[in-house]
Amino acid sequence: MDVSLIASNVLSPPVLFFFLGMLAVFLKSDLEIPQPLPKLFSLYLLFAIGFKGGNELVKSGASQEVILTLLAAVMMACIVPIYTFFILKIKLDLYNAAAIAATYGSISAVTFITAGSFLTELGIDFSGYMVAALALMESPAIIVGLLLVKLFAIDKQDGDFSWSEVLQEAFLNSSVFLLVGSLIIGAVSGEKGWKVEEPFTQGIFYGVLTFFLLDMGLVAAGRIKDLGKTGTFLISFSILIPIVNAAIGILLAKAIGMPQGNALLFSVLCASASYIAVPAAMRMTLPEANPSLYVTAALALTFPFNIIVGIPLYLYGINLLWG
Repeated sequence: MDVSLIASNVLSPPVLFFFLGMLAVFLKSDLEIPQPLPKLFSLYLLFAIGFKGGNELVKSGASQEVILTLLAAVMMACIVPIYTFFILKIKLDLYNAAAIAATYGSISAVTFITAGSFLTELGIDFSGYMVAALALMESPAIIVGLLLVKLFAIDKQDGDFSWSEVLQEAFLNSSVFLLVGSLIIGAVSGEKGWKVEEPFTQGIFYGVLTFFLLDMGLVAAGRIKDLGKTGTFLISFSILIPIVNAAIGILLAKAIGMPQGNALLFSVLCASASYIAVPAAMRMTLPEANPSLYVTAALALTFPFNIIVGIPLYLYGINLLWG
């Protein structure tokens, strides 16, 4: 693999600030981002990518490639939790296996945004409708994870589950609701709406992303020690499963005929893991699972791996297949 691809990704300012946040924790600096701000940053990023994606989705139209891409996205969001659940069941109990499987079946919007920035720096085009794939992949894994619990927990009574709450958390939690809502508004407001919002959605985008990744570095470094409780199994899972999922995503992208930029974004969606929407849902609907396992695996290992090594690795594989 071309080392310059890794260097190009690692040396981008947002990723470097992620490392700065981790370094601050390791060196015991008192650097911190006041708590209301990270939430605001995440809401802004979801709004910005959703609004732009809706605008681009209308421009793209309902072509065969668009429809196949969105169907493939939903399929991966449903299948990944199933096979990862059975892998995790080898070492973990039912509840932790289901929670982690749901986490890896869903996606990380920030990893997606970082991959988009990487493509922009390399001058590789990608389609805005990929944001629609991002939106569609957020919730299905939550439903699949809870269905797995329902099926395999013989002693769990029906009354213990409130499916109305499950569905509400899966489809109406803040991140999903804002992302989908912004996507729709971006689509219906058209080019006029885009011109009005462009200074806000584009002009400050990378500055906000930089501060968000700085905070992610602080949080990730603070959680790394939790991984020691699981031994090597979960650590290995957190690195190997993203590669497997990305490989499946790349093969699907090749079969659909996606251009290289779209193929990278799709493989990154398949390879990433949720550390916002799914953990919020799991805390409410699956209290038996240990949050330090599914949050730490996704945030402290898979997220850094993807933004440092994964994104350039997946692009290298795509370049080989696409010639």
